Amino acid sequence: MFYWLAELLGFEGILNLVRYQTFRAGATLITALAIGLVIGPQFINLLRVRQGKGQPIREDGPQSHLAKRGTPTMGGLMILVSLTISLLLWMNWSSPFVWACLAVTIGFGLIGFLDDYDKVSKNSHAGVPGRVRLLAEFAVAGVASWLIVSQINTNLYVPFFSEFSIPLGPFYYVFAAFVIVGAGNAVNLTDGLDGLAIMPVIIAAGTFAIIAYLVGRADFSAYLGIPHVVGAGELAIFCGAIMGAGLAFLWFNAPPAAVFMGDTGSLALGGALGVIAVASHHEVVLAIVGGLFVLEAVSVIVQVFWFKRTGKRVFRMAPIHHHFEQLGWSESKVVIRFWIISIVLALIGLATLKLR
Repeated sequence: MFYWLAELLGFEGILNLVRYQTFRAGATLITALAIGLVIGPQFINLLRVRQGKGQPIREDGPQSHLAKRGTPTMGGLMILVSLTISLLLWMNWSSPFVWACLAVTIGFGLIGFLDDYDKVSKNSHAGVPGRVRLLAEFAVAGVASWLIVSQINTNLYVPFFSEFSIPLGPFYYVFAAFVIVGAGNAVNLTDGLDGLAIMPVIIAAGTFAIIAYLVGRADFSAYLGIPHVVGAGELAIFCGAIMGAGLAFLWFNAPPAAVFMGDTGSLALGGALGVIAVASHHEVVLAIVGGLFVLEAVSVIVQVFWFKRTGKRVFRMAPIHHHFEQLGWSESKVVIRFWIISIVLALIGLATLKLR
């Protein structure tokens, strides 16, 4: 809205600041943070009253988690509200990339909400059947991929190689949808400890804010030898919204958590990261920056695969953050060490911009 008003008034005086994506990215972050902090307490109280027993806690999980009974879930709704309002205030409404990202975020958030609601209402861990949920996710991701590919080419760019790409043609639509759905579920699997998922999401969003801005600039992308995507710089504003909303949520999710984000938040934020990576043509770099999410997802896949074939476990418990808890690590130690890993992976991801 502010960009539209500033444009209508000719970007005169102080309104000229709104022209710059870097300014709007910072403004969006601060706005989302402020909204989240203001609505947080009332939102949490409402969830606590509505849910009663809160999110079901697994009996076969770490015994320390049993103390979290009664903690409300669906805190992702708070993230979505602050993210969406701040984004609509500061984004350029003519950007197809931002609308596609927002559609995936809200769409995945709705899928996660239905899953959370089913779990809370039935006091069960089952939720929406996995196949139904995946089908819905691929439907949302497929539409977003179609919208994005209409603005970009269908090449897969490989990091560490200057302007080297693999033409995927029509297969790119499937690949893009897989990246979006995979990112959503990887973040969902990571969300198992207080603060564990949200901080790596914030770090990844900050990293992609830089990447999106550089990709959107013809001069910087030419200098770095990375793909140039016209209009991709506007994604930095979206990343700012994720960071601000995420920081506000972390304020209440810090140990001991007053609220869990649930699938409502984790699916939405993961899907958002996936679609940002697709729109900025840095899908492979997402696997590096979000390496922690990849590790969590792979640990579950390996555990299930090996147990079905041998009856034995590779890890004491999956996802892998529970494995370290079972080894005797405290929850805070697991979380902070995983944050450190996320920071290192983000730096490696940024290094790919120059090491080509």
